[in-house]
Amino acid sequence: MRVLTAIAGALLAALSLAPVTASAAPEDPEMSPMIIGGSYAQNFPYAARLFANGRENCSATKIAPQWILTAEHCVASNTARYTFRAGSLDQTSGGQLVTGDRVVKHPSADLALVHVTTSMTSPFSPLGSPVSVGETVKLYGWGATCTNQPEINCQSRYLKVADTRVTTTNGRDYRGGVAISVRRIDGIAAGGDSGGPMFADGRQVGVASTSDRSSVSNYTSVNHAPYRDWIRRTAGV
Repeated sequence: MRVLTAIAGALLAALSLAPVTASAAPEDPEMSPMIIGGSYAQNFPYAARLFANGRENCSATKIAPQWILTAEHCVASNTARYTFRAGSLDQTSGGQLVTGDRVVKHPSADLALVHVTTSMTSPFSPLGSPVSVGETVKLYGWGATCTNQPEINCQSRYLKVADTRVTTTNGRDYRGGVAISVRRIDGIAAGGDSGGPMFADGRQVGVASTSDRSSVSNYTSVNHAPYRDWIRRTAGV
């Protein structure tokens, strides 16, 4: 199982996900398949695209006016400059461009909170919802759309979404933390989707951590009480 991140121009073995003012993304044969599989998202106002030193890197969500939630492995560098395009389906335009000035990493799970210098506009990702084995949940991200070439070459311009099925709520993330594990229905996470959200019943329940880029992925559980308490203590939500 691999994590899925592109950073500083080199693809590392690692994972990464508006209303959006942009309309639905146009069909583009060069962008297919998507997420891998899945489809273009139509309306997702919570998404934030993470850039490390100006290069597309991971996915994320805005959860409060000055806080963004992503995966710890996406912001592991202590020297990189992290910026975000928040609230757009298109990672190249729209929404708000904001800059991180502080990164708070969870001590044992693949979670991180980034404080940004500029307040972002609402709405913000609602956190937490019961999840059951066998339930269909949605994954969002700007990650790779291919497996037949370096994933940095096929990161999606537009936000993608895929349906997956929960196989366990007691899986493990990249750092050994508690994760929700899912299996592909019409798509699965790939490189660049790391840090992006899993949604169930209109609420965020996970953060993308690892994937085999084919059929299964693990998302750090936002529902796990110690993690939810950590987010509340840090970001106030």
